[in-house]
Amino acid sequence: MTSLFKNELAGLSKEIDYKSKRTWFYLPYDQVTNKIGPLSRLPSSQAGVILIENAWKPSLRPYHKQKLALVLANMRNFALELAGQGVAVEHMAVSGHYSQALKEMSQKYGQITMMEAAEYELRRDLAGLQASGALQVVRHEGWLTELEDLKGVFKSGKFRMDAFYRHLRQKTGILMEANKPIGGKYSFDSENRLPWKGIPPAPSAPCFAPNAVTEEVGYLIEKYFADHPGKLNLETLPATAKDAEKLWRFAKEECLPHFGPYEDAMSTKSSGLFHTRLSQLLNIMRILPQDILQEVLEMDIPLASKEGFIRQVIGWREYVRGMHALTDGFRNIKEVECREKPGDAGYSKWLGRDFGNALYKEKSTGSLSPIDGGAAPNYLASKEALPQAFWGTPSGLNCLDVVVKDVMEEAYSHHITRLMILSNLATLLDIEPRELTDWFWVAYSDAYDWVVEPNVLAMGTFALGELMTTKPYVSGAAYINKMSDYCKGCRFDPAKNCPVTRLYWAFLDRKADKLKGNQRMMMPLNSLKKRSEAEKEKDRALFQKVKTRLSQGLELD
Repeated sequence: MTSLFKNELAGLSKEIDYKSKRTWFYLPYDQVTNKIGPLSRLPSSQAGVILIENAWKPSLRPYHKQKLALVLANMRNFALELAGQGVAVEHMAVSGHYSQALKEMSQKYGQITMMEAAEYELRRDLAGLQASGALQVVRHEGWLTELEDLKGVFKSGKFRMDAFYRHLRQKTGILMEANKPIGGKYSFDSENRLPWKGIPPAPSAPCFAPNAVTEEVGYLIEKYFADHPGKLNLETLPATAKDAEKLWRFAKEECLPHFGPYEDAMSTKSSGLFHTRLSQLLNIMRILPQDILQEVLEMDIPLASKEGFIRQVIGWREYVRGMHALTDGFRNIKEVECREKPGDAGYSKWLGRDFGNALYKEKSTGSLSPIDGGAAPNYLASKEALPQAFWGTPSGLNCLDVVVKDVMEEAYSHHITRLMILSNLATLLDIEPRELTDWFWVAYSDAYDWVVEPNVLAMGTFALGELMTTKPYVSGAAYINKMSDYCKGCRFDPAKNCPVTRLYWAFLDRKADKLKGNQRMMMPLNSLKKRSEAEKEKDRALFQKVKTRLSQGLELD
């Protein structure tokens, strides 16, 4: 089949002189922008861009179909946008490593320049090419902070986001007046904890009209990645520059005015509520954080919403990226093991066969150098396999089943459901942290190593102990019932027989020795001491029952 995309690119490129003197840039899959870096400072007539699609990377893990389509559709539409501006575009589709393709391009055009890769696997792949001088790597201008900002607030072996965030506010003057935070405090997080009862109405996720190039991408995903998880929906996939603008308008007009108060709320009626869904494009630089930051500062919205959103962008997002970069993805932390190869979070077992990758099998011509499976810290010594419920097998817990369904349909749920439903339940069930991390990596459209590993290993599962966070983020049914409507549609009653509450107490009992020195866990551990031995025995028995049934793919009763 003749590729419509290739024909369109050829048509736009026929008047472009590829032999003229140009500086050539490599833009990887998560740098879909020409608004930052050296490329942004060159006229189109002097710039050349290399874009590479390969079958190797998606063969490593069973990435959600929507995620694969998001990356591929944005790269292809971006290629056409660049060519339409007069930029020379070399688009390559290969089966091997990125470094192999770039070596060919360097032999053709000379030294190639790129901004530093965000993901470890890509940095490792390109290290040899960089050492040879064929690839010049410059600072990534998409980040808002330097690693020195994080090092500057490092104290006594622990990193803390709040100290980092205060430092950035003071350094930049963002939301500051006369060297003091506007509103009298740096964070309004304690005020942003209202449950959502239906008012104000939650906005529907925006829809986009897929063009022919995006539709062709959809065809390729369904053909070559049929065994990958998740639903593909091109109408909810932002793929062009205009789509990115539409998503940003949606965020500004429909989400941000109400974001703050309902940031922690969860609902069966909306997977996103007032969360902006921008991370899928922020993390591939289709939308730039510096651009939206400036616009949000100028918006007339409640301070709690403005501060809460800005804290996510300049606080948490920059914090996790910095921690990942400083520790090489936690690989250089003492006593932290590293997996030998990428994991699939039990997907092949659930599927009943290798998830494969028809494109890779069809085009691969030889073996490729191995990639490790990432750091596997495990402070709480959790060893259980991920239950089949995370792939869509009903668990009987409405909260878990609703959120997993959202993820399988959208490659998305907002960050509180990620933390307080998915990670919370996995932690209570002693799920091995690396396996949960691998699941998040493949399941979410915004997940890349620098963001997913710190979020899950540090905050979601407490696998790094107190290195980045102060305590495990775990709860029983009372919190879930307070902040969501999940319990209303569940067979279990949060006040009587919901297993999540006994799982919580059983967790505290099992991990008490690990947590007893943690100041923020003193109150729950003191409450545990007051719990009768008979109740503790019931907690332990229910933990074993739940763990066994879910591991067998059975619903709880």
